[in-house]
Amino acid sequence: MKIVYMGTPEFAAAPLEKLIEYGNNTGKLSVGLVVTQPDRAAGRGKKETMSPVKEIALRHGIPVLQPLRIRNDEETIERIREYGPDFIVVAAFGQILPKEVLDIPVYCCINIHASLLPRWRGASPIQHAILAGDRTTGVTIMKMAEGLDTGDMLAKREIIIGDMDYPALSEALSEAGAELLTASLDGIASGEIKGVAQDDSLATYAGMIGKEQGMLRPSETTAVEAERMVRAFRPWPGVSISRGDAVLKIKAASAVPETERGSGYPPESGRKPGCVLGASGRGIDIAMKEGILRIEEIQAPGKKSMDAGSFLRGNRLEPGEILGMN
Repeated sequence: MKIVYMGTPEFAAAPLEKLIEYGNNTGKLSVGLVVTQPDRAAGRGKKETMSPVKEIALRHGIPVLQPLRIRNDEETIERIREYGPDFIVVAAFGQILPKEVLDIPVYCCINIHASLLPRWRGASPIQHAILAGDRTTGVTIMKMAEGLDTGDMLAKREIIIGDMDYPALSEALSEAGAELLTASLDGIASGEIKGVAQDDSLATYAGMIGKEQGMLRPSETTAVEAERMVRAFRPWPGVSISRGDAVLKIKAASAVPETERGSGYPPESGRKPGCVLGASGRGIDIAMKEGILRIEEIQAPGKKSMDAGSFLRGNRLEPGEILGMN
């Protein structure tokens, strides 16, 4: 089978590596073309950086195409058409495929989607699963259609989220997707694996994550929600809280049960959201809309990230001080 692979970030790296390995070991398939996003300027020096998928493709001598907008790039579309793929495999490519691309492969375009569809269709399913407090998530191998993640489901694998943050959960889902893909391709090609239509009434949507969503507002957010934000938004956009004109970045935090609150803490009904209830080597405890958030690792402007105890040795923080925009 001839495969065109489309993907860009780290999430898409493991499935590509697995496909190449599977093809080399079995002779059943060959990845002959990789399509990824253009190189981007990144880092302090703003050097051009290639995607993880491009790095893998070049290492294995696979030709790479990098259209700015594949929908308007007839040259790229024609290259794919000339290759004549049996499948186009897509994983976090970052662009919507037009119908003329979806119609190219002999069998179909299939997508490795990082959720148990129809829950969390859209651009950021991993973050939204963590933010919502879902107990489980997973990957779905889906036959691509013109709608937003609406195609028939071909295979699924579930993963328990536990206390994983975005990088850990993304890696786990990427590995699961890689294994599920190679286990399913033969069955999809033979027709043994049949697509199952999604129940649109159960669909939820995972919109794009914006930088502004990382600003913590204690009067609008519970401690449990804030702890999920820290896990979901690591490393980007991160979670920040204001202290006067300064912005502190929260690197690690946990929701503290009421039973663990210090004897000097006022009851929940008497606290103002954002109030510093206590500050020690264990953490900086802040009253939230509901509950207490313990900041365990923090970064001041222009400084390195440090644990709460190290931060407090250089920054006086008194109980009763109000943090955050309310």
